[in-house]
Amino acid sequence: MTQYQSTLLRLLEERGYIHQLTDAEGLDKLASADVVPGYIGFDATAPSLHVGSLVQIMMLRRLQQAGHKPVVLMGGGTTRIGDPTGRDESRKMLSDQTIEDNIASIRRVFDKLLTFGDGPTDAVMVNNHDWLGKLGYIELLQEVGTHFTVNRMLTFDSVKLRLDREQPMTFLEFNYMILQGYDFRHLNKAMGVRLQMGGSDQWGNIVNGIELTRRKDGKEVFGLTTPLLTTADGKKMGKTAAGAVWLNEDALPAWDFWQYWRNADDRDVGKFLRLFTDLPLDEIARLEALQGSEINAAKVVLANEVTRLVRGEEAARAAESTAAATFAGGGLGEDLPSLVVEGGDISIVDALVGLGFAASRGEAKRLVAGGGARVDGASVTDESHRIVLTDNEIRVSSGKKKHGVLRPR
Repeated sequence: MTQYQSTLLRLLEERGYIHQLTDAEGLDKLASADVVPGYIGFDATAPSLHVGSLVQIMMLRRLQQAGHKPVVLMGGGTTRIGDPTGRDESRKMLSDQTIEDNIASIRRVFDKLLTFGDGPTDAVMVNNHDWLGKLGYIELLQEVGTHFTVNRMLTFDSVKLRLDREQPMTFLEFNYMILQGYDFRHLNKAMGVRLQMGGSDQWGNIVNGIELTRRKDGKEVFGLTTPLLTTADGKKMGKTAAGAVWLNEDALPAWDFWQYWRNADDRDVGKFLRLFTDLPLDEIARLEALQGSEINAAKVVLANEVTRLVRGEEAARAAESTAAATFAGGGLGEDLPSLVVEGGDISIVDALVGLGFAASRGEAKRLVAGGGARVDGASVTDESHRIVLTDNEIRVSSGKKKHGVLRPR
């Protein structure tokens, strides 16, 4: 492990956030001497960010915990173009009002995880449409166009992926990396921002901004990326068979959010505790060393801690209470997914789809055939099985970890 002098880089390395640094020695020296304003950009393509963005949000939290200033850059301007990184096709265009509404909705999560205000280390949120929206096209070309070569832009993974797969890439999207570089320079000039952070897939875009700032203004700024975050089974963080794990409560109930962390692979527990909670490192070491069934206790701690940070204390307590009633007592927790059944009965296939345990009837049938469906704890392997409700509630399960409630009308 590198022997950093600054609290910031020690904290980030100890918890597993550092993948690449443009100038580790220079940033370490700066962070030891001054308050460093650092930013991460988030596009507003939906009303909520998902778990895949949480490592970036937590990195801004670490920046503030280390005595520095987090700058949350909302891409009100760049959302109108769309980041081609990791995408096979163009994003659909959103209206101005939709983008504004999305930013207001996304803000709620940052309010829980960062302290905003006017102080030297208080977080601020800015919108790049405030400056990108005022740029004239000729002005932009004259100011920064000569500092970007098509030759180099074609080597970026975001472009190569499209070209290799013979997928069209619009000229609009091709400009995204130029605008992101412009953002870094603007934030440096307007707010003294010295650091841009992001995922490893943003390395090329970050370097663009560093080089543009150096060439145009002679200023030294820095870049830091996190490792590509995947689960132990190789899946992309934040994605499940049922869809994205959204951070906002109105996009995903607290119970489902809690369950995502409770169902983590044993091998991921320590990594997730370091990245997504504020627990001391010695406590994390104790928890990740648990063996056998005891590791489940560490997963409950993980689920509680992350849910408490992102959703609040009440949501974490309610989810844990529901889990205790469901798993330990065989009861029906109030927060479990529920489905009101009309007519007194429902097929097992329709129940699985209605509760969100399967995306289609075909998927539900395969789940039943594979022995993954249970009704009040009893295995159901006949896809034609019908569940009859009178005045009682019935628990339907998919595997050992997903449970829902059928309720009569």
